[in-house]
Amino acid sequence: MDHDVPADHDVIVIGGSFAGMSAATYVARARRSVCVIDTGLPRNRFAAHSHGFFGHDGAKPADMLATARSQLIVYPEVTFIEDKAVDANKSEDGFSVILATGKTLAAKRLVLAYGMSDELPDIPGLAERWGKSVAQCPYCHGYEFGGRKLGVLYHSPLSIHHVQIVSEWGPTTFLLNGSTELDDSQLATLRQRGIEIEPAPVCALRGDGDLLSAVELDDERKLEIEALFIGSTPRFNSDLADRLGCEIDAGSYGSIIRTDPMKMTTVPGVFAAGDITRLAYNVTWACSDGVMAGSAAHRSLIFPDEMTKAA
Repeated sequence: MDHDVPADHDVIVIGGSFAGMSAATYVARARRSVCVIDTGLPRNRFAAHSHGFFGHDGAKPADMLATARSQLIVYPEVTFIEDKAVDANKSEDGFSVILATGKTLAAKRLVLAYGMSDELPDIPGLAERWGKSVAQCPYCHGYEFGGRKLGVLYHSPLSIHHVQIVSEWGPTTFLLNGSTELDDSQLATLRQRGIEIEPAPVCALRGDGDLLSAVELDDERKLEIEALFIGSTPRFNSDLADRLGCEIDAGSYGSIIRTDPMKMTTVPGVFAAGDITRLAYNVTWACSDGVMAGSAAHRSLIFPDEMTKAA
């Protein structure tokens, strides 16, 4: 980190992935000073390609982020710090942010965009295939496996909904992994859609490299599966929202930070964007959230009374 970085900014953005850099771009284009603090560990770093983002279908996420960062740091209003924000507090003039290196920064507004991490089932062979032949979202990763033998691993009652969606992409087996949560009506619905149901626990995933060719069951059977979809358990990459007093809601797939339509949290002056604020995740939504949070943070500097009324 450059120790000559100025301590005071109009806006500090915590998180430099798709949501964070989108927010910072709009603040910079408003000719306001913005500092982006980033650890360099985006959620989708495990995926070789990103799909569905307008004009960039099939691009490498790392390349997209590198390009965005190179374009962002051209703005003289932008400071980029590779560090971790470990604490944040309300101050008389805005907010203070403390970094892992001990430096304290100040800003009139904050944008939280530190993202989520995925806690995966502890099954041998799964983690190394995450983002490749094991994924969560069929809209992001299903097309490339279309028509091949697919599997969905039971994670929660919402997996019943998940498996019906995945079955649109190819012949699908629902791997209950020892769960007995399904009732007769649900089983009938799945079978009516042509979904195979496998009750046995899953012991391991097999295949060459990061490819998947089979799922091994605890009774030593192997099912031919070429792509596995699972529901991960997402967790916040930081507790800064809690520390600042932002309201957090329990969602179907995990907790999310409560925001209004302008992406402001329940704490005036603190905005949030990206996966930490929504139950559906992809690059498009992250960028859209960032644009709203960044532009709203800028407008709040012009009309601070409106920000207070909204809260």
